[in-house]
Amino acid sequence: MTTRLRTLDLRMTDGRALRAYDSGAAGVPDGPAPADAGHDLVAVWCHGTPNLGMPPEPLMTVARELRLRWVGYDRPGYGGSDPLPGRTVADAGHDVAAVLDALGAERCLVVGHSGGGPHALAAAAALPDRVAAAVVVSSLAPHDAPGLDWFAGMSATGQEVLTAAEHGRAARLAHVERADAEPIFVQRDLDALAGPWSWFMDVVEPALAGDPAGAADDDVAYVTPWGFAPDAVVQPVLVVHGGADLVAPASHARWLAARLPRAELWVEADDGHVSVLRRADDALRWAARAAGVLPGAPARS
Repeated sequence: MTTRLRTLDLRMTDGRALRAYDSGAAGVPDGPAPADAGHDLVAVWCHGTPNLGMPPEPLMTVARELRLRWVGYDRPGYGGSDPLPGRTVADAGHDVAAVLDALGAERCLVVGHSGGGPHALAAAAALPDRVAAAVVVSSLAPHDAPGLDWFAGMSATGQEVLTAAEHGRAARLAHVERADAEPIFVQRDLDALAGPWSWFMDVVEPALAGDPAGAADDDVAYVTPWGFAPDAVVQPVLVVHGGADLVAPASHARWLAARLPRAELWVEADDGHVSVLRRADDALRWAARAAGVLPGAPARS
């Protein structure tokens, strides 16, 4: 069953448009939805690169089980959100706060996959009183991470794109992927994309067909200072990663988990960038416990 999403077009204080999506307000024609909307806690999806921001259909069933209200938003330059040249990863905190305010929601979980991982951490760092817990799946670590060989284990294709981004926005926009580019996905990823996570085509294809500014600004943000340090994230964080990931090598996850004050690390040795999402249902249950929605306290204190 496909979940109906309500689209919210917000106007930020700097005048730009920000598009958000709300699963809990499906069928509500106008105006802000009530904060509960049949669910107990908002879960904010931070999307990858290049995606639109609709929350993931494959995780709607577990969200209903946990009484989580999935919401998401298009980062600047994607879909219905205006570009914000020069944005940093830390700017995600402002955007997540605006989405929560529009929904009348005080607390949330943040969940990020791939390039959404750093942005989920940014929201947690910026909103310690509103973000109860975070889950980051297949996330990059900061480009300036001490002691981390940032490109080691990354596919040649990924290295080329992010090396272009190191030279700035114009260079990243001018980058053209080679026809013989090395694959970025292992076979398990391809199997997941052909099966339970074929949903990604619904958010990747329109992002690729739209303005390239979103992806370019994402990539530049990844390779420049994020605007916050991981140790500023005081909430429980679950770091989930595939040991065979060619997009964001597992060394990034290990680096993050070692520096986030309240992190738990799950590494699935044979999974890649997408296939590791088979653990996403369990990860959401972990986050619900960390936030007090389910009994138990899985995070280290």
